[in-house]
Amino acid sequence: MSSLSQPDPLRLETVARAHTVVIKVGTNVLADATGQLDRYRIQSLADQLSRVRAGGRKVVLVTSGAIGAGVGKLGLAKRPTDLPQLQACAAVGQSALMQLYQESLAPHGVHTAQILLTAGDFDSRARYLNVRNTIRTLFEYGALPIINENDTVAVAEIKFGDNDHLAAMVTNLLRAPLLVLLTNVDGLYSDDPRSNSDAKLVATVPNIDRSVTELAANTKSALGTGGMKSKLRAARLATAAGESVVMANGSLDGILDRVFAGEPVGTLFLPHGDDVPAWKRWLGFTARPKGTLRIDEGATRAVVEQGKSLLPVGVTAVEGEFGKGDVVAICDAAGVEIGRGLSNYSAEDAQLLRGKQTDQIVSLLGSVPYPELVHRDNLVVVS
Repeated sequence: MSSLSQPDPLRLETVARAHTVVIKVGTNVLADATGQLDRYRIQSLADQLSRVRAGGRKVVLVTSGAIGAGVGKLGLAKRPTDLPQLQACAAVGQSALMQLYQESLAPHGVHTAQILLTAGDFDSRARYLNVRNTIRTLFEYGALPIINENDTVAVAEIKFGDNDHLAAMVTNLLRAPLLVLLTNVDGLYSDDPRSNSDAKLVATVPNIDRSVTELAANTKSALGTGGMKSKLRAARLATAAGESVVMANGSLDGILDRVFAGEPVGTLFLPHGDDVPAWKRWLGFTARPKGTLRIDEGATRAVVEQGKSLLPVGVTAVEGEFGKGDVVAICDAAGVEIGRGLSNYSAEDAQLLRGKQTDQIVSLLGSVPYPELVHRDNLVVVS
């Protein structure tokens, strides 16, 4: 396929580093308005995926579409809102979705591998590592891992919320240098292009700050669960850990070919965090906190600017129920999360110790197991 625009040096550098790629495709890219899977689009996606792989890259596909496909298969007028009905649609649609992927990739000699996940698989360190080992082994076999949320069993407590977030977590899991979010819009705009004809496509985002998040319109599609806000949250999660993200219109023919040719299509989000070691990726960006430690300004400076541990004296409030070794969020005086870490104490003991000097611990607990509530080695700054 011939390029429609000249390659951009920054884009070329980004894709050149991408030895491993996570590609997420949304429901509206795969299905029409009635929920029926679009065979032409899936075949086109499969053809492009095979070309990306032919370049020597390891590729993971995170796909939506199971519930939407089930809606179409069952002849429903619209997407249900009742949980059992959604799960039933997912059960019907998932097999149809995977069958189409396999049929579309078979001419390229590519075997597909289905992986269904819930957020609980990422909360557990052991299961988290098992997922990573499985994907790496599939790479060795030359298979294409196709990942979706396990909607047939997921409930609110174990849902990712949307597959954009799931894709970002898989990106961090694999330390993949590039995440490509294929959606039904061209990228991030300066305003909603549907209501403002003067809205401009934002080509590059160096840092996802408040000015960027305010550009996201709070919209949802008829079949999908995401929107621009969810995509920006996913992009922020990936870029904070040192990865790049491209958001582009998956409905356009040859869009992946153009992305990997370095063309300036869609929006490129640049990494704005240091490359984070695997252990701290799980701690800071994957496992969900079971509680919260609110800290004062002095403790915030010590943790964020000086790289120190969190001592009891800097803690102003303890929220949630957690045990020793559980992941906790660390929030500043304004309630903004600035870090995550493993607590050395249970919530009950942390409540006793908050605001106290280290030398007071022995009088409160009878001993000093740890002088810190969260040791620096088990703490990740995420602000």
